[in-house]
Amino acid sequence: MSDFTHNLLDLYLDAAPWLLLGLIVAGLIKAWLPGDRLNRWLSGGRLWSIVKAAFIGAPLPLCSCGVLPAALSIHRGGASRGATLSFMIATPETGPDSIAISYALLGPFMAVVRPVAALVSAVFTGILTLFIKEPGLPVLPLGGMNPGSCCSDGNCSTAAERPPAGFLSKTWQGLKYAFSDILDDLVLWLAVGLLLAAVVATLVPPLAMSQWGSGLSAKLLMLLVGIPIYVCATASTPVAAGLLLAGISPGTVLVFLLAGPATNIATIGVIHKEMGRTTTMIYLLGIALSSVGLGVATDFMVTALDIDIMGELESGGDAVPLWIAAGSGVVLLVAAIRPLRRKLLGQ
Repeated sequence: MSDFTHNLLDLYLDAAPWLLLGLIVAGLIKAWLPGDRLNRWLSGGRLWSIVKAAFIGAPLPLCSCGVLPAALSIHRGGASRGATLSFMIATPETGPDSIAISYALLGPFMAVVRPVAALVSAVFTGILTLFIKEPGLPVLPLGGMNPGSCCSDGNCSTAAERPPAGFLSKTWQGLKYAFSDILDDLVLWLAVGLLLAAVVATLVPPLAMSQWGSGLSAKLLMLLVGIPIYVCATASTPVAAGLLLAGISPGTVLVFLLAGPATNIATIGVIHKEMGRTTTMIYLLGIALSSVGLGVATDFMVTALDIDIMGELESGGDAVPLWIAAGSGVVLLVAAIRPLRRKLLGQ
């Protein structure tokens, strides 16, 4: 077996059980979170609604494109611009699947820092809208959006039809949603991320880029790379692992993990049409300032607390028995093959 194949298999087996767990949790959330109550939950005081929007959005299994219909729905239902932006940022930046795979590939420290940073980034950007005043603009019809313009296969994780009543039925429908819609959105970019991480692990010596990857310029470069592209939180994790292995600082990697999933060209365009140019600029400014600021703070914490990031890499994978990792890998592989999955699930 070549070094590349060995590294690729190791990365996949490390990630598989945690990704499987994350998909199960995402399916249960999808089944049991009452989406029709979001508007009521996010109404009320402006500051409190911004905080609530971040905490409600964080566990939802929606990508940066799939979150658009849900976000515009709550905005038109009475949620403030700040709450809407907070929801739009927190939702794609983190989630049960990305937290689980972060623990497996990035280690405990980054698995905790990542969702906390996502919440801070979302709330910070929402608060910035409290300082602006902008007249309402004509809104973009929900039917006019095309989530497929930025998702891997046009199957964005949008709000699905309400599952049938009944505990088992709701749970089953939620799990089917997770292992079809969500997994379909992840599979292409997750494969690309694993391949890139395996290439880095094979060709780039550990810490080879450490002298270039920790300054402000490196963080700004990550910001410029992350803002316009579409990459979901889970699929970006193997890339982040490769960057850490190459010596890029945890704070610089965090900038990519925050800016990449939260934004893309389609999202920026929809916000501009729905809420106007000023709000769009606040949205981009909030993500930029919070991502870089949190990146700097993360590097400071790593140094001050003497955290061994290299030692934490793949620590989650080491904690899982091989038979569980292999079994999880087989389940995910079967679920990722659509014809086989549809036959097994009766879709």
